[in-house]
Amino acid sequence: MSQEHGTPRAWSRRSLGGAALAAAGTAGLAAAGTSFGGSGRASATPAGDSLHGRLYELRSGRHRAVVAGVAATLLSWQVDGTEMLLTHPADELGEGWQGKTLLPWANRIDRGSYEFEGERLQVPINEPAREAALHGLMGFTEWTPAHHGRDSVVLEHVLHPHYGYPFQLAFRIEFALESGGIRSTLTARNTGPRNAPFATANHTYLAAGTGALDDVVLELPADTRYVTDDRLIPTGTAPVAGSEFDYRTARPIGATVMDTAFTGLARDAAGNATVRFGRADGEVHLWVDRAHDYLQVYTDDSPEADRPPRSGITVEPMTCAPNAFVTGDGLIVLRPGDVHEGSWGYRLAE
Repeated sequence: MSQEHGTPRAWSRRSLGGAALAAAGTAGLAAAGTSFGGSGRASATPAGDSLHGRLYELRSGRHRAVVAGVAATLLSWQVDGTEMLLTHPADELGEGWQGKTLLPWANRIDRGSYEFEGERLQVPINEPAREAALHGLMGFTEWTPAHHGRDSVVLEHVLHPHYGYPFQLAFRIEFALESGGIRSTLTARNTGPRNAPFATANHTYLAAGTGALDDVVLELPADTRYVTDDRLIPTGTAPVAGSEFDYRTARPIGATVMDTAFTGLARDAAGNATVRFGRADGEVHLWVDRAHDYLQVYTDDSPEADRPPRSGITVEPMTCAPNAFVTGDGLIVLRPGDVHEGSWGYRLAE
């Protein structure tokens, strides 16, 4: 992997204003790979059903979002009619994971096998090429609506015991538009009779915007990365200092290829860590609260969909490290009745 070095352009302190977004136009939408056009209308009726289940439209000021019931998916986030996400139309299956809420584990379990409280358990392997159990059990499960208002939606689902995961958890998630962007808050409760291992993440991609991903200025407040084998299973950690993965100071992404987990996040006084993306059409922030100590960064180098590589980037808020069900790194253990809550969101730069 190589890194394109050079002098980073200064951060644009302007927000994604109307003029900038108007300039983005259909070019930004093409980069996002979506049919949610500048008119704010989707190819499928937002109030109806789709391949991704029931669709829930949210609107507030300059912002519009579409949440899909299957996997509690953030399918679209628009500002002044311009799609901000690298996504796909609601009437297409897409790549399987874009925008989805991942439960009850995130990332991979090596060979799908783990031990919990003295019991050896085996979950299905759904990534055969890497012999891994990927992204949990709820990637194609529809959640039930509990509330749908103009600017927010609340979805719920109870995960009953499975072979390999003999635990019961109840989930509630809210997506809400706020003045500067969109927030997601997930609550998980152990409603079963025994302790349960648990982790979660979200797989939303941000589009590169009107420019190239290599030119996007990234600030990633993480001091440690995970080193992996060729199956993306961690073999250890390494400091980012002095490496091509050090984005603690804002600089262009360049040619760096990442499918890499990071931790050691720097946080503000409120406990949030913020990732900054300086796109050609303005600056976007991803913030995560203290529930999310890990970030998985993927530069979209091998898209399964028919689109150019590196059309966007996902920085997944994760509560655990990859393979946490095996290593325990970041694994949450919920006792009967215990509740976990965590939030993350995208917002425009102020």
